[in-house]
Amino acid sequence: MAESEFEARRRAGQEWLLSCTPHPASTTRAWNAERLAPICGGTHWRAVEAPLMRSVDAMPRVGNRLGPVLVNVAAGRAWWLVSPDVGDLLDDVRQLDVMPADWPLLCPPVMYPIGERVWLERPDGSGRLTDPVLLGAAFGPGGLRLPAEAFG
Repeated sequence: MAESEFEARRRAGQEWLLSCTPHPASTTRAWNAERLAPICGGTHWRAVEAPLMRSVDAMPRVGNRLGPVLVNVAAGRAWWLVSPDVGDLLDDVRQLDVMPADWPLLCPPVMYPIGERVWLERPDGSGRLTDPVLLGAAFGPGGLRLPAEAFG
């Protein structure tokens, strides 16, 4: 039976996530044992921590420029993957905390959740990340308001 496009994207997303770690074999072993695997974004991405419910509300505001979003349902937290050169762009957004590049994000596989952690927006293999400017705007007062020029 041929793999569906959905399954192919999930598999590509998992391969991309594994490419972000220097130890893909140990990450795969952790997942096979139903354990979360610590992955540091490093040069691939930075994690931005936010409240879960505000993140769910912000996702449609970011729209089709949305990158991977990992959540911990029990803790009420979400982690948005943004470009590694985020710098101080989000320093003024009170609800967002940019984690250090070497901070280990405890990740389940893209294919299925482990415990209370699940990819709300899965990596799709393209390397697409959430634009930090759009993320900040979506969490700012009044939500995202882009000028018409932003859409070409």
